[in-house]
Amino acid sequence: MVARRERTRHLIELGGLVQKAGLVDIADDDRAMLYGAFLDLAQRMQGEDGAQAKLLFRRRGARAFATEVEEAGAARAQGSKLKAPSAETGGET
Repeated sequence: MVARRERTRHLIELGGLVQKAGLVDIADDDRAMLYGAFLDLAQRMQGEDGAQAKLLFRRRGARAFATEVEEAGAARAQGSKLKAPSAETGGET
C-alpha cells in the first residue's frame, strides 16, 4: 500500500511539472499533443546528442527551480515588510 501511495505521489509531482512548465495551456489540454511531444523529447534524449540535451535540460530546470525559490523568498520578504510596524504609526499597522 505504501508503494502505491509513493507511486501516486510521484505521478502527481510529474503532472505538476507539466502544468508548471505551461505545457497544458500551450497544448490547450490536448493530451495526444502532449504525449507526442513527450515521445519526441524521449527520442531526442536517446539520440546521438542525448547526453548533451539532458545536460542542457537539467541546467535549465535547475535554474528555473532556483529562480522560483528566490522569487518566493523575495515575495515573503516583501510581505513581511508590508506587515512590519512602521515608525510613523508608532508601531501600529
